[in-house]
Amino acid sequence: MSQYPALRLRRTRATGWSRRLHAETVITPADLIWPLFVTQGTEEEPIGALPGVSRWGLNGIVERAREARELGISCLALFPNTPSALRTEDGREALNPDNLMCCAIRAIKDAVPDIGVLTDVALDPYTSHGHDGIVDAAGYVLNDETSAVLTEQALVQAAAGADIVAPSDMMDGRVGQIRDVLEANGHRNVQIMAYAAKYASGFYGPFRDAVGSRGLLKGDKKTYQMDPANAEEALREVALDLAEGADSVMVKPGLPYLDIILRVKNAFEVPVFAYQVSGEYAMIEAAAAVGAGDRDTLVLETLMAFKRAGCSGVLTYHAPLAARLLGA
Repeated sequence: MSQYPALRLRRTRATGWSRRLHAETVITPADLIWPLFVTQGTEEEPIGALPGVSRWGLNGIVERAREARELGISCLALFPNTPSALRTEDGREALNPDNLMCCAIRAIKDAVPDIGVLTDVALDPYTSHGHDGIVDAAGYVLNDETSAVLTEQALVQAAAGADIVAPSDMMDGRVGQIRDVLEANGHRNVQIMAYAAKYASGFYGPFRDAVGSRGLLKGDKKTYQMDPANAEEALREVALDLAEGADSVMVKPGLPYLDIILRVKNAFEVPVFAYQVSGEYAMIEAAAAVGAGDRDTLVLETLMAFKRAGCSGVLTYHAPLAARLLGA
């Protein structure tokens, strides 16, 4: 016998207070990580492929940190736009304790010490060839040689004051090596957020403009980033990174891989983060610009999708907008 009308599921949707009371998933500004691009100089540099996103010098980065604190955003993720003159085959600028990344870390921690700083551990912002590591004569990214450099890079960032180092390179074994060197050098509370399931995606294009690596890349990254066809492999990658000492894991990109987020969360019950990448951001902005959707609604709905799938938090360029909407 039908339960209708004794059970009317629309009853709890009838008013705003009731919808809030019965919400199964909640997102707050504290769930957001705001990616920021660091550049030399003092001028703001708007990024054409990412409307509303800019590169910032150190003063601008500090102002964004203060803005984030006021909005209740928990953490900033930093990415440098290294000058072309400092990009080399071996990416040695990544190990410079006074590079853009390290200067930005120190500036933020001096001015806004209570906000988290997450740093990208990878060589693509520093190499002249645009790959995430050291390449051989055939253009193949060498795993162990790259991991050795990444380990030094993570140590340099931790010494500058990074709270979370996030290896995004997808080299095998690098998480364990980074954990060992952090422990050995007294950085026991520096977290590792491993880009555990980073796919070889078409959604990264605007990011490469932002860090100045578009046009440098020779070939593609399919020998180290994951095949979009694979899900079981993602679970193996996550298992390895957790066993090596990762505190949390990331799935990247975001919306096209909600199934991966859910499977990782269900399998491991650990903190899982998603990166709503530059191409995803640009698509929302393009839709809003032509009236195909309301920007505010699209932003909050996509962020809710990440939380519903099991994310502890989301890296998103929409972080300040979302925080204002959530705090309204």
